[in-house]
Amino acid sequence: MEQTLTVNGIAMHVVTDGEGPAVLLLHGFPDTHAVWRLQIDALAAAGYRVIAPDLRGYGKTEAPASEDGYAMEVLRADMVALLDALGVERALLIGHDWGSVVGWNLCMYAPERVERFVALSVGHPAAYTEGGPLQLLKGYYVLVFQLRGIAESLIKAFDWHALRGMASTPRQFEEWRAHLDRPGRLTADLNYYRANLKMFNASTWPTVNLPVLGIWSAGDVALTEAQMRGSEKYVGDSFQYERIEKAGHWLQLEAAPQVNASILKFLKAEQAVAQIASRETIP
Repeated sequence: MEQTLTVNGIAMHVVTDGEGPAVLLLHGFPDTHAVWRLQIDALAAAGYRVIAPDLRGYGKTEAPASEDGYAMEVLRADMVALLDALGVERALLIGHDWGSVVGWNLCMYAPERVERFVALSVGHPAAYTEGGPLQLLKGYYVLVFQLRGIAESLIKAFDWHALRGMASTPRQFEEWRAHLDRPGRLTADLNYYRANLKMFNASTWPTVNLPVLGIWSAGDVALTEAQMRGSEKYVGDSFQYERIEKAGHWLQLEAAPQVNASILKFLKAEQAVAQIASRETIP
């Protein structure tokens, strides 16, 4: 089901499916909720209530003009307000790319709204900042994206050549181009990078005290394995790590069966804990 909700002062487009424990899916740049299409069906079929929004500035969700409107505290408030609007007290959380960064932030500053967290591709931001020269090299584009106006022109150059080379499939590229070719949308999405440079200061990111599963893919050209593995020291609860061999950055599309199996195994562990706890409750 598709709907538009007023969330934290903006109109947010949300896709929902299934019934059961709530699972919130957060996409990254330059995607929309559609990047989760292979997870939405699988999770709904497994007995979950799937919630997949277009994040602020993406897809059919409103795109405020102010750069400050994309600061991390605003993005976090969006997700808390979305859960409130849908009547969800706590959710199982899955993020990819910027969705993972927002997810980590939710776990840090609104842990009462999260049961457990699956981070795809992007580890704890403090671990990212400690990724060393290789991560700095892989993340060069973050600095390029700070060049207001110039970055937009570079991305659009030669019929969106840069994005065309990034996409997993022609379908994914066409989805990106259709979204980003709308007035103001590319700048809105680049504002995630521009409004959140402080994320590269490790001291601003506390430990997460929730169960976390980190999944990284060997073909990821933007992120190192070290920044995901290194996240363990910033998780005060259990941390599990899985490596996907034959996939690039968009592992949820390129290795969906393996990713889905890992996610479901991790999420169902929460149900097992709840069932044990209920049996141990004194009548």
